[in-house]
Amino acid sequence: MKSLSIGLIGTGYMGKCHALAWNAVASVFGDVERPRLAMLAEASQDLAERKAHELGFERATGDWRILMNDPAIDVVSITTPNAFHPDMAIAALEAGKHVWCEKPMATKIADAERMLAAARASGKVAALGYNYIQNPVMRLIRRILDEGQIGEVNHVRLEMDEDFMANPEDFFYWKSEASSGHGALDDFGVHPLSLLWVLLGGVRRVCGHMAKPYTDRPVQGAGRRAVETYDIASVLMELENGASGLLALNRSAWGRKGRIFMQIFGSRGTIVFDQERMNEVQLYTVDGARDRQGFRTILTGPQHPPYDKFIPAPGHGLGFNDLKVIECRELMRRIASEKAHLIEFEDGIRIERTVDAMARSAHEGRWVEV
Repeated sequence: MKSLSIGLIGTGYMGKCHALAWNAVASVFGDVERPRLAMLAEASQDLAERKAHELGFERATGDWRILMNDPAIDVVSITTPNAFHPDMAIAALEAGKHVWCEKPMATKIADAERMLAAARASGKVAALGYNYIQNPVMRLIRRILDEGQIGEVNHVRLEMDEDFMANPEDFFYWKSEASSGHGALDDFGVHPLSLLWVLLGGVRRVCGHMAKPYTDRPVQGAGRRAVETYDIASVLMELENGASGLLALNRSAWGRKGRIFMQIFGSRGTIVFDQERMNEVQLYTVDGARDRQGFRTILTGPQHPPYDKFIPAPGHGLGFNDLKVIECRELMRRIASEKAHLIEFEDGIRIERTVDAMARSAHEGRWVEV
């Protein structure tokens, strides 16, 4: 496979994460040509040039449309705020480029559907940034489920909590605007839904509730502004396989630092995972003598690929950015027409429709079919 020419739009938290992944993927995996970091786009020319120098890109522009119109660029990484995803992704696909877009697809389901249509029409790879599914632990959990170690799954509980919006006196910013989406549901609730999707499949129907812990926030300068999004959400779910489920989300949860907590209950055991301890999984099975039964901790190591591509010794642990490097390699596999472990727009739209159904349920106070 030839070296891919990369364009990056946005250099915030996830933009840097994408840049690190493109810089590291060849060194970590050793079986692909090193990508060429061709152009970086930011909100201004000055910022773009500074970030291009920091992150190793050859050229910089303050206008993302210039990047889209460059025929030499093969793949566009889109890491801008959520509301910008549709226009940028559709423009890239119409320009004949592969797309790696951060989640969620869009802030409105209609825009997500337009993105899917553009991907289908283009014939290009359109992948979403769900890097938590790349954790070697998730591949292990999938094997445990496939092998029937915990029997038939009958209930799943998913939680995601962070405290980056816990302080009621933090200034109002775009994540509290209605234009950014529903709030916790689509801002980060899509992450546990991505784990559910790859491990157990989709959701059949939902009954949701959303809440605002704070009705307003201070505005820089003076005054306060009403909060327009919901920082807390709770949803009952019926999965497509018939199991029951519960999703609980809170982005104003003091003390939580990126916690995705997952419990999968089966007829012969239980699996427990906590993203704050992302290099381990807890497994309980009913095998053996009852007086010896209990949860056991499995630490990831070289026997859980692709951990071995990063570290030759068990127990040392991978990090968030390492998962993005794995995702980058999977994207390159897919572009090369190989089998890949990714959530593309075709699957991502199922997550978007699930979130849309959850929000409608919360507003209408009833169960909603996905």
